[in-house]
Amino acid sequence: MVLAGLTPPDWEVTIIDENMVIPDYPSMPLPDLVGITACTSQASRAYDVAAYFRGLGVPVVMGGIHATMCLDEATDYVDAVVTGEAEGIWPQVLEDVQHDNLKPQYDGGFAEIDNIPAARHDLLDTGYAFGAIQTTRGCPLNCSFCSVTAFNGAHYRMRPIEDVVREFQLIREKLVLVVDDNLIGTRPEHISRAKDLFRAMIRAKLKKEWIAQATINFADDEELLKLAAKAGCRGVFIGFESPTPKGLEELSKKFNILKGGDFRASVRKIQRHRIQVVGSFIIGLDVDEPGIGKRIAKTATQYGVDNLNTLFLTPLPGTRLWDKMKAENRIALDRFPEDWKYYTLTFPVARYKHLSSDSISDEMLSCDGTFYSIPRIFARVWTNLWRLRHPVITLVGNLSYRRNLQLSTKTYATFNRHMASRQNSIRKP
Repeated sequence: MVLAGLTPPDWEVTIIDENMVIPDYPSMPLPDLVGITACTSQASRAYDVAAYFRGLGVPVVMGGIHATMCLDEATDYVDAVVTGEAEGIWPQVLEDVQHDNLKPQYDGGFAEIDNIPAARHDLLDTGYAFGAIQTTRGCPLNCSFCSVTAFNGAHYRMRPIEDVVREFQLIREKLVLVVDDNLIGTRPEHISRAKDLFRAMIRAKLKKEWIAQATINFADDEELLKLAAKAGCRGVFIGFESPTPKGLEELSKKFNILKGGDFRASVRKIQRHRIQVVGSFIIGLDVDEPGIGKRIAKTATQYGVDNLNTLFLTPLPGTRLWDKMKAENRIALDRFPEDWKYYTLTFPVARYKHLSSDSISDEMLSCDGTFYSIPRIFARVWTNLWRLRHPVITLVGNLSYRRNLQLSTKTYATFNRHMASRQNSIRKP
């Protein structure tokens, strides 16, 4: 949507989101150029789409985080790859296409985001539950499992507040996901800017409700919390990652270690402003041993989070975790690009130190089954009802996670059979 906003008006732009629907491409008019963005788990599908259009003689350019981190691979499947952030190089790509001079690689580097036009929300189909907006880029935390710093840099860049407010007004949906990796940042000047943004949103009377990602320092500033709530914040996603200091050290989650303190008290401070807290944890660290699933569920319950989102430790290209596990021959699913489809953070794709593929799946089911047990769900709903804090949303969200348990059980069983079959085929002479 951002690149569409940068495209000259003599180009007719259509945006297709295959998360919503896969269209009948043969019935569509033949385009002059196809641009594809994909995260790692979408890469194999992206290459299939590219092959279809290239077979028709249409040039295909691919960008995004996977193409940047796996440049050599992506180059084999498309006509041109744009690495980094494409805003600064996109006009050149279009000019080269018009002159039949498309180059195999363009590097956008880090874009200057203080003069980027608003994303073209009008080009999206209707039917989304949430709109989406980005107000900052970059993350200084540089956690070992995360590719954000490698892709967007460690420098925290902030869009002009007036641009953000104007774009908010263009979003059709009442509910909005702020896709910043850390909306409020970590330094005093970042916090000050977040407050100014919230004040501007309040003045604009946007009538939007939104959720965002932030670190636990969100709870440290009472004025920040008040302004966020008044500006429409209804939920925040916080990465706690591990219930142990050793786990945090392993992930280089230094910010959480430095903050220390009482995470339960921090969660409660946020919730007092009727902002729900989703806590994220990771299973599969080298320090994780059998029983880690229940331990995470217990910790999340002690923290008092409204929802728990637990993921498998997944080595993604471009991360220090990827480099480490690849050097140690611990990438279990390594038939690429076919295996990229499992890199969703919801499959155990690596070889874990103390947990087999079967046992780590059992730990995940144990974690979710414990946290989302019926008694614990209704305890959370009752607490939120008593505190007048979105009990219906809590109930629906918790029951949705619980319903996914049945699907997860079947999915892990199928996945583990696949892994066992692959191992057997490797052992055959």
